[in-house]
Amino acid sequence: GPRDIREAITWYRKAAEQGHAPGQNSLGLMYYIGTGVPQDVKEAAGWYRKAADQGNANAQYNLGMLYETGKGVPQDDRAAARWYRKAAEQGDANAQVVLGRMCAKGVGVPRDLVEAYAWFNLAGAGGME
Repeated sequence: GPRDIREAITWYRKAAEQGHAPGQNSLGLMYYIGTGVPQDVKEAAGWYRKAADQGNANAQYNLGMLYETGKGVPQDDRAAARWYRKAAEQGDANAQVVLGRMCAKGVGVPRDLVEAYAWFNLAGAGGME
């Protein structure tokens, strides 16, 4: 219930403020969807970035999504592709699929069907259809 959410946010905030990347990513997600805190996409972007800079693949994917859609940050396909690539290189299947699509279309990166195929292939090997 609401009490559990408040407790979770208290924990995420404590962990995030101590530099705990998964906590920062989770706090970012709470702000992104507005669970237990007022929805604030800019605040979400800030927490995602802190976690992404520490190498958290999930946060790198989330930050890529914000750049791709222009939510909380200026829309920037090249920045989106850079963050997706960091997550994809760590084995994040969602990022591999999205990066594959960007390579196939030449969005944010030079069009490269061989690289696109390689990312789709890797994502498939990771259990993503």
